[in-house]
Amino acid sequence: MDLEELRRRYYELSRKYHPDFFMSADPDQQARALEQSALINRAYRILRDPISRMEYLILLEEGGSEGVQPKAPTDLLEKIIELQEMLAEAKTDGVDEARRQRLTKERQRLSDRRAGEEQALVALAREWDAITVERNADRRQLLERFKLHLAALAYLGSVIDALCEALEAETNPNVSHRRH
Repeated sequence: MDLEELRRRYYELSRKYHPDFFMSADPDQQARALEQSALINRAYRILRDPISRMEYLILLEEGGSEGVQPKAPTDLLEKIIELQEMLAEAKTDGVDEARRQRLTKERQRLSDRRAGEEQALVALAREWDAITVERNADRRQLLERFKLHLAALAYLGSVIDALCEALEAETNPNVSHRRH
């Protein structure tokens, strides 16, 4: 996807349908302009972000109305369980220097993995764009790969947030470990 072309088209359509240009129009035209403007803004937000774009593509391809229902990759699920145990210990026993270093190291390792998952999604998006030119291309395998990376991102985000909260709570006792 050419992001510069997307931005150009977005601004072009935004100018054409911006509600301010329909202030003196009849109420039906004003409502349509507002609806079109909202649709253009939503489409632009989805298309410019590779992750949102992949989630939306899955939704379109599978005809569902729900977001991606993530299933954690096995290797990540094992790590998450281990980290949840470590976080529970940190909550009850506190965070000593050794635990702080381990939590910090795990947070960095998981952040690096998240960056890798995001890069993989960007590469898959390019692959998607290439195969969709061929109408008969089998996209199911690619969709399954999207789902795996998106699931990994969802789980990584949750665990990284929990690690950050635990580390922040230790330095700032007013921060709760509970998720909001």
